[in-house]
Amino acid sequence: MASEWRSDQGYGLFIFANAGGALVGGVNLSNVRRGVAQTCSLGYWMGQAHAHQGMMGEALMALLPYAFDRLGLHRIEAACLPHNKASRALLAKLGFREEGHAAKYLKINGVWQDHVLHALLIEEYRAAK
Repeated sequence: MASEWRSDQGYGLFIFANAGGALVGGVNLSNVRRGVAQTCSLGYWMGQAHAHQGMMGEALMALLPYAFDRLGLHRIEAACLPHNKASRALLAKLGFREEGHAAKYLKINGVWQDHVLHALLIEEYRAAK
């Protein structure tokens, strides 16, 4: 993780609870592509005991200014399983647009699974602020 950070290829961050400081989740900006793309892939996870409490939304809202303003990205991409209604709703709430369906996009638990693709452009992010 530190090597990816130093080489500007990825940024992994942890989410800690305000009360007690327990590790509750994480966020990754991975596959950072520079040059003409200026984009990355967003991934995130939350411990089951801490899900549906709004912490991931808070973490991602804090991360977006860093990604766009500090890292200078133009586009952030995210993919989620079609049946993951909570993740799809969170991405929509943050302004991500659904862009399409990718068949057998990622291998999860040893099985290639379809995903719904989402993206947020810096222009869309700034317009919503």
